[in-house]
Amino acid sequence: MVIKRARLGVFGYFGLCGLVIGVWAASLPALDERLDLGTGRTGTVLLLVSLGALVSMQGAGRVADRFSSRRLCLISGPLHALLLLGPALAGSYEALLVWAFAFGLGFGLLEIGMNTHAVEVEERYVRPIMSAFHGMWSLGGAVGGLITAAALRGGLGVAALLTATALVASVLFLLPGRFLLSDRLTPEPGEPEAAADEQADRRPPIKGAIALLGIVVFAGSVSEGAAVDWAAMHARRVLDAGPELAALAFTVYSVAMTTMRFLGDRLRGRLGGARTLRLAGSLAAAGYAVVLLAPALGGAAMVFAWTGWALVGTGLATVVPIAFSAVGASQAAAGRALALVTTFGYCGLLAGPAVIGHLAEVTSLRTALVLPVGLAIFVALAGPGALTALTRHRWTPRAEPITVSRYS
Repeated sequence: MVIKRARLGVFGYFGLCGLVIGVWAASLPALDERLDLGTGRTGTVLLLVSLGALVSMQGAGRVADRFSSRRLCLISGPLHALLLLGPALAGSYEALLVWAFAFGLGFGLLEIGMNTHAVEVEERYVRPIMSAFHGMWSLGGAVGGLITAAALRGGLGVAALLTATALVASVLFLLPGRFLLSDRLTPEPGEPEAAADEQADRRPPIKGAIALLGIVVFAGSVSEGAAVDWAAMHARRVLDAGPELAALAFTVYSVAMTTMRFLGDRLRGRLGGARTLRLAGSLAAAGYAVVLLAPALGGAAMVFAWTGWALVGTGLATVVPIAFSAVGASQAAAGRALALVTTFGYCGLLAGPAVIGHLAEVTSLRTALVLPVGLAIFVALAGPGALTALTRHRWTPRAEPITVSRYS
C-alpha cells in the first residue's frame, strides 16, 4: 500500500537525520582536540549551528507550502548530510564557524521538510504515527553516537569519519525519498472537482491557537533542555554521585523518552491528543518533583532521581509530536505554521539550559529546577486548550478513499 511505503520513507528521513546529528554531536570532543577549541569556542560553534537552523526554518515553511514538502525533503536531506564536509575539512576555528552555520541551515531545512511531510502522511494514515517518527530520530542519534565512538576508538580520524558520514548519508537519503508522497499539486485527469473540493475543505488556522501551541511547545522544550543538560550535573553536584552514576541520570532520561516516543502513538490513539498532552505535562511535573525531593531521601536518593528523570522523559516525549500533528490537521498549508511552532521549540531548547544555569548561579541548581516544574504544569493546563482551539477549525478530508494514482 502506497501510504505505508510513504510512512517507511519518512521513517528513513527521521532516522538518517538523527544519525547525522548523532555523529556530529559525538564528534565534537575530537573536533575540539584537533582544532584546540576549548569550551567557550565550542559553545560558539554550537550556537552558530542553532542560529543557522533558526534562520532557514523561517523560509523553509514557505518553500514546503509553495513547492511541496516532498521536494524540500529530496533536496534538504542529501544537502544536510553533505554539509558535514565543511566541519570535516575545516582547518581553523574561523572556517569551522562558517561551516557550522551552513550545517545548521541544512538542518533547519530538513527539520521543516520532514516534519511537514510527516503530518501529511499521518493525515492519510489510519492511526496516529507522528510520535514514532520522532522516536526514530532519537534512535538514529543513538546509532550515530555508537558509530562515532567505535570509529574513533578504532583509530579513524574525526575528519575521515565526518567525510565518510557525509558521503554515505547523502546517498542513503536518496533511498527513502522514492517512497514519499507525490508532490503533484494539480489534480489527476477526471478528478478536478475532488481535488478542488479537498483544498476548499481545508480551513486556514487560527493564529492565536497556533501561537498558544507554540508557547506550549516552548515550555515543554525548556523543560526538555533542562533535563538534557542538567540531569547529570544535578546528580553530580546536588546528590554528590560519582561520574559514572551521574551520567546514568541522562541515560535513564534518554532511554525513557525514546521508548515513549515509540509507544506514544498508541497512547494518543486511545486517549486523544488533549488528554495525552495533559498526562504528558503531569508526568513531567511529577518527575521533576521527585528529582527535587531526592536529596532528602538519603541512600535512596540516586534511585529516586533516576525514577524522576525517567518520568520526565516519559512525559516530555509526546509533547512535540502531538503539537506537530495538531498543526498539520488544522490546515492545508502546514509548512509555515510548523516552522513557527518548531522555532518556538528550538528557542526553548536553546534557552532552557542557559536560564537554568543562570538561575542556579544566583540561587542553587536545586532551586533553579523548580522552573521546569512550573512549565510542565503549564503544558498540562494550557496544552489541551490549544489543541481544542485548533480542532474546532480542523479541515475534514473527503470521505472517498484516496487511490494509489494520487501518489508517486
